[in-house]
Amino acid sequence: MNLVQSKETMVTYEPDNSIKKGYLSIFKEIFNELKSNQWLCYQLFKRDFLTLYKQSFFGIVWVFIFPLVSVGTFLILKGSGIFTFGNIQVPYPLYAILGIAFWQLFATGLIATSNSLVKAGPMIVKINFSKKSLVIASFGQAIVSFIIQIVFLGILFIYYQHMPSIIILFLPVLVLPIILFSLGLGFILSLLNGIFRDIGNALSLLMTFCMLLTPVLYAKPVSGTFADLTNYNILYYLICVPRNILLMGIMNSKSDWTGFFISVVLSLVFFTSCLVIFHLTETRIAERV
Repeated sequence: MNLVQSKETMVTYEPDNSIKKGYLSIFKEIFNELKSNQWLCYQLFKRDFLTLYKQSFFGIVWVFIFPLVSVGTFLILKGSGIFTFGNIQVPYPLYAILGIAFWQLFATGLIATSNSLVKAGPMIVKINFSKKSLVIASFGQAIVSFIIQIVFLGILFIYYQHMPSIIILFLPVLVLPIILFSLGLGFILSLLNGIFRDIGNALSLLMTFCMLLTPVLYAKPVSGTFADLTNYNILYYLICVPRNILLMGIMNSKSDWTGFFISVVLSLVFFTSCLVIFHLTETRIAERV
């Protein structure tokens, strides 16, 4: 009788260890993923964009409806004496619509990115691909809407015979910090929304509240509680300060320069941190969504 001896094999599973792999390798992985998924990002953006306006009666006109309704509402409030805009040195429609264009780039992009993983739940479960593509592609709709509003604003510049500052040539540079900050928030909120669906529902309400606290449709308050809040509002420096630079070529005060510079640096650091967190956790997204 032959005795067969079998050796037991022990397999040890280790979680991803960023310290062992090195953080530089993580950034290399992220870069390679983004580079290899360019075509996928474009196809996802194209699908979402066509779906958004495919069965809409007004179509792309919706891009102009919100700014016009918002400006009209505040003009009515001013005419009735309920609300004042403050010291604005340019025609109010230019001031307000440019501010709303910046704001919608942030708010619309944030809402779209936050819901991107939840909407693509069946796709995430069945197909293995970089989930960053979903978040980035969903933000493309906000960029297209922003470009359309800027073209419309150019017509208003001609109508009011008001030439913007030469700094408008650097508009893509001024917009970049808003995009980075929005995408950073979008990466984190998309993960949280996959776990707590209340995130997506509460976000729209929160955006309206934040817009009222940010001087998008009115000038920065000089004194009072609103003025104190504005000094610590990063959205003011990322949205309203670039708007003032483009329209008047100046900032309201020296503190705006400091706040704007700090906000740009914080946006870059925040985006990088959120991107790394998303990259380290996206392999477990299919379990939650």
